[in-house]
Amino acid sequence: MNWDDPTDESAAERLVGASADREDQAVEAALRPKDLDEFIGQEKVREQLDLVLRAARARGATADHVLLSGAPGLGKTTLSMIIAAEMEAPIRITSGPAIQHAGDLAAILSSLQEGEVLFLDEIHRMSRPAEEMLYMAMEDYRVDVIVGKGPGATAIPLELPPFTLVGATTRAGLLPPPLRDRFGFTAHMEFYEPAELERVIHRSAHLLDVEIGAEGAAEIAGRSRGTPRIANRLLRRVRDYAQVKADGVITRDIAKAALAVYEVDDRGLDRLDRAVLEALLKLFGGGPVGLSTLAVAVGEERETVEEVAEPFLVREGLLARTPRGRVATPAAWAHFGLTRPGPSAGGNGQQDLFGA
Repeated sequence: MNWDDPTDESAAERLVGASADREDQAVEAALRPKDLDEFIGQEKVREQLDLVLRAARARGATADHVLLSGAPGLGKTTLSMIIAAEMEAPIRITSGPAIQHAGDLAAILSSLQEGEVLFLDEIHRMSRPAEEMLYMAMEDYRVDVIVGKGPGATAIPLELPPFTLVGATTRAGLLPPPLRDRFGFTAHMEFYEPAELERVIHRSAHLLDVEIGAEGAAEIAGRSRGTPRIANRLLRRVRDYAQVKADGVITRDIAKAALAVYEVDDRGLDRLDRAVLEALLKLFGGGPVGLSTLAVAVGEERETVEEVAEPFLVREGLLARTPRGRVATPAAWAHFGLTRPGPSAGGNGQQDLFGA
């Protein structure tokens, strides 16, 4: 299980999960900005990418290969489409898991048009043979197609038209250096600030024909985990609540009431996040406690706790991973309004028999 994997069912079912389900994909298609000027946030990335694309257009050449890294839901797919639009080129979209053999990649590369943009999502999950074929394709615009097997096999060189590869990854560290070095431009997507998410929400509300106040947008933004995809998903759920329970206008009170129904608290924690923290705080005195024990306490699989819940809790400074086990931070105690046990309490919340 991989918390960054769009096919991870546990992550996809969460309202605050960053993976995209079918509804998200359909709505995002309508909400995606069409050019860099319309794209909100990621100021440094936008500025740098704008220079790369303008220079390529001025030379009349295809743009350098681009690698975009960062957590799911931050806009990597959107930027790939903007790159194609800015270069006035068609775009081909595929993903690393879909390319399991070198022949799969050869078929895609051999059908590309000159200047076309190939977007390869989750590029770190591509098979090794395909990865090695991609090295030559990116550098020399050529692939060797192997015909036959064994000693009689023959490599037939196939020339490719110049193209731009846009690779996206949630785990840049898993990319081998030879592949990473072949990208002419590399950008890391950062989590959004609340003010940027408010702009995203206002823009999406306008496109969805939803009336929303500034305070309502701020309330949703504050619970969106720094991720536009989550902000748009929460906006749609609050819109539903406002249409059914109110007059359709999203205010701060309406947003609070709606997100309370969906169990998303004021820091963006959902049921699973709170279950993990409450077990750690109330059953184990804040830890340290082993991952397997913690998973049993919340009735979830070990992988679900580690890969679905923990990344956000660690990033928010509510939980720490230590060699001895998971430990709640002072911020976690404060969030739940609990008092941290004194030094006489053991790590599992029980009194130390020896008074240490």
